[in-house]
Amino acid sequence: MLAVIGRALAEAVQSLRRADAATEALARFEPPRRRALLFTREAQMVPIGRVWRLGVFLLGTDGTLYATGHTTRAVDPRHPGYQSVSAEERRGFRAAAFRGPFERGETVNFDAEPILLDAEVLRSSVGALVLRDDSALVRWSPTAPDDALRPFAGYLAERVGLLLDRSA
Repeated sequence: MLAVIGRALAEAVQSLRRADAATEALARFEPPRRRALLFTREAQMVPIGRVWRLGVFLLGTDGTLYATGHTTRAVDPRHPGYQSVSAEERRGFRAAAFRGPFERGETVNFDAEPILLDAEVLRSSVGALVLRDDSALVRWSPTAPDDALRPFAGYLAERVGLLLDRSA
């Protein structure tokens, strides 16, 4: 079954590259850190690659499959609004992306976890990609029960098709 997953991912990468489909930035968020002499380094987004957004997955241009994490845009965060803790947290993520080496307005994905393509791990997984009865299946929503799982190959093909339609 892992060979089937690997082939599907390789075909998706090939199709997306051939069509020059739009990618998004993948980054690692580094929170503010106190340094010597009372100076604090601001939070930052460190680029780690490019990905295609495919529903609950991010597919790296190198073929690595990720579970989606958080998303922000590299836009000017403006002034603090102090409306809620979560709004200020999102503003902080935008600020970190804005200060980073990303194009203005670009979508930046962060906290995306690589999906380990290991049969034992996927059999016990409750994440986006699972193996059940030797079938690769997708949990399209974090709260979806096992009886709502969809076949991986069909899901991936559908999402690649949608991205290619948008990129055309």
